[in-house]
Amino acid sequence: MNANLRLNALRAFEAAARHKSFSAAAEELHVTPAAVGQLVRTLEEWLGAPLFERASSGRIRLEPTELAERALPDIRAGFDRLTLGMERLREGGAKGMLTVTVSPAFAAKWLLPRIDRFQSRWPELDLRLDTSLKPVDFVAQRVDVGVRYGAGLWPGLEAEKLMEEEIYPVCSPLLWQSGRLRNPEDLLREILIHDRSMEAHRGFPSWQAWLARASVPAEVPARGLHINNSAAVLQAAVEGQGIALARSVMARDDLAAGRLIRLFPGVHFVSPLAYFLVYRPECASLPRINAFRDWMREEVAPG
Repeated sequence: MNANLRLNALRAFEAAARHKSFSAAAEELHVTPAAVGQLVRTLEEWLGAPLFERASSGRIRLEPTELAERALPDIRAGFDRLTLGMERLREGGAKGMLTVTVSPAFAAKWLLPRIDRFQSRWPELDLRLDTSLKPVDFVAQRVDVGVRYGAGLWPGLEAEKLMEEEIYPVCSPLLWQSGRLRNPEDLLREILIHDRSMEAHRGFPSWQAWLARASVPAEVPARGLHINNSAAVLQAAVEGQGIALARSVMARDDLAAGRLIRLFPGVHFVSPLAYFLVYRPECASLPRINAFRDWMREEVAPG
């Protein structure tokens, strides 16, 4: 087997083992599932050993053999180093394509209103935003850097804390002027807007947690408006559809513009979660990633 075919076969094997699917591996590698299967079989013949378990019928089950499992970390590390080497050859400075993954809400409420300052500073960088709440494979999807909200632990990624945030109720100026909201207990008689975007994440602040901090012992009413996008939660509050439990990073611009009013500022509740800049450790020194990281640090710096 020549070196080029060997490299292609290793890529096909690694992708199939990671996805546990020839079809998904084929989609990633831009070939057919049959081509992936043939490359894997060619590699097995060259090695003289199976790489995937076989059922009694002889059909492949996409579970790597013990031998393959032991080899996969080294194969993946080799591809990572090869990718990094190619990036270093391609880049002499901060130029080319920079792919950034962020949530749709963070893009809408924080990043996009500021991104022109980054583009003005680095005009040779073409920016591609990937806005998704789903887990992103930085290698397969060729992502350079991301901003994630959580506790700071994402396997295989370096996480640098950018911003902590406070949680507080907000409403439209018109609702505030009604005079119905004098004490935290008054919230229980209003329509509460619930952010469901990360409700499965342990520690994500809820209305019940904020009310407990405000010494309101009652249960949150079952009625309300439930939305799975933090930006839409704030927009609903802007339009007077209820009272939102805002995340300060997301609500900052709406408060500054007077579109929202913060309620009960004497109650302080800091979220146990925070915003982190994430990237693969082996790519930390790439110029385009350094450019974005330095810019983000400046944007979030106090004052």
